Amino acid sequence: MTPSNSAIASVIEIESWLEGVEQRTARVGIIGLGYVGLPLALLFSEERFRVTGFDIDAEKVRSLNEGESYIHRIEGDHVCAAQKSGFRATSNFAEIASMDAVLICVPTPLHEDHTPDMSYVVATIEGIAPYLRAGQLVVLESTTYPGTTEEIIVATINRYGRVRNVSVLRDDAGLGEPEDDLDGVMVAFSPEREDPGNMVTPRRDIPKLVGGFDARATAAARALYGSVFRTTVAMSTPAAAEMTKLLENIYRCVNIALVNEMKQICQSMGVDIWEVINAAATKPFGFQAFYPGPGVGGHCIPVDPFYLSWKAKQFGCSTRFIELAGEVNESMPEYVAQTTVRALERNGTSLPGAKILVLGVAYKADVDDLRESPALTIIEMLQKGQATVSYNDPYFPAVGHGRKYDLHLESTSLDDLGSFDCVLIVTDHSVYDYERIVRESRLVIDSRNATRSFESSKIVRC
Repeated sequence: MTPSNSAIASVIEIESWLEGVEQRTARVGIIGLGYVGLPLALLFSEERFRVTGFDIDAEKVRSLNEGESYIHRIEGDHVCAAQKSGFRATSNFAEIASMDAVLICVPTPLHEDHTPDMSYVVATIEGIAPYLRAGQLVVLESTTYPGTTEEIIVATINRYGRVRNVSVLRDDAGLGEPEDDLDGVMVAFSPEREDPGNMVTPRRDIPKLVGGFDARATAAARALYGSVFRTTVAMSTPAAAEMTKLLENIYRCVNIALVNEMKQICQSMGVDIWEVINAAATKPFGFQAFYPGPGVGGHCIPVDPFYLSWKAKQFGCSTRFIELAGEVNESMPEYVAQTTVRALERNGTSLPGAKILVLGVAYKADVDDLRESPALTIIEMLQKGQATVSYNDPYFPAVGHGRKYDLHLESTSLDDLGSFDCVLIVTDHSVYDYERIVRESRLVIDSRNATRSFESSKIVRC
């Protein structure tokens, strides 16, 4: 069959778009300049792309335009270097019209009832849809349930009339048959794979998954991400890429829940769970080590199981195993709080009126990220028991109000550890001097095995 004029025009258009990527003339817009969006913006800037960052937070925009960073692991020098390649931040979403690629990196949290909160994604696509034009690539990076890209992103773009009647799919053999499909704007899903605090694996070495709404979108997204990531992996659909992201994190969630349950059993039996895990890890096959803790935090692991279970119910599927893992991990802050109560009582102190110092409120070691941190839940539980709770965290001089907490506390110095009835280690930041903490504290509750090198009757591991 002879290709139609519209089919040929579409191929010329995508070839021109790919050339823009190769020549670094394509302009990249990144919406959401948080823990995912800002590192991604700097990565594209390193490859000489002219990047514009979009955020509704005026303070973030101001900081970045002044060459400052508000994320601990990103230095201001990196922002200044990006500015030399044309990076700038703005709250003016009308500038979306001048972008060639628009990457959406906004939060996708949970409601209190564990259903997906898609308000940020919906608000973003509704806000930018009037400015989109034919030939642009729109990529959703936010972790979400399978179907989001088509049900929200594509549907909204269609509603704003950014679709032509015919698009062409192009494969390695050449021109394909024209099909009814999204053509004006190319749409794809490419999940973020950030690992905050990981200083070993370079960001560009993490393979980038890409699932386009059609072959044209997949080709465009692979070309764009392939210019900054060493490996790209093409998926058959956006839903397949969305499901892959969930599988990665639910896999971790389930295994963390397993060792959290094992930890409680070992505690009851007087067995050291850490010794058990390390011994099991010597097996060269069939076992991967996961470690227990006071709960799980960050944006993905606490959230993803509930995203999938919510979507699965729409298809009549049960996710009992996945939901149970989420529930086990959610129960860990209470386990830590109860262990603290029992340890205080054995030390002759009741919880009401007890002075407790929590070490670390970030959700994991050496990051400045509070999202879903179990420490915040533990503090609130202890406060409800009428304890006087203070905290110390080098990354957070103050903790105020958030989606799931309302603490309004300031970080306490470690100058007088002996004044507290107990010190509770929730986040094992590497800057802490654990030998000194054990030596100077009356009682240490360790939920992270941070004091594994020390033997003392003052230490209670949980």
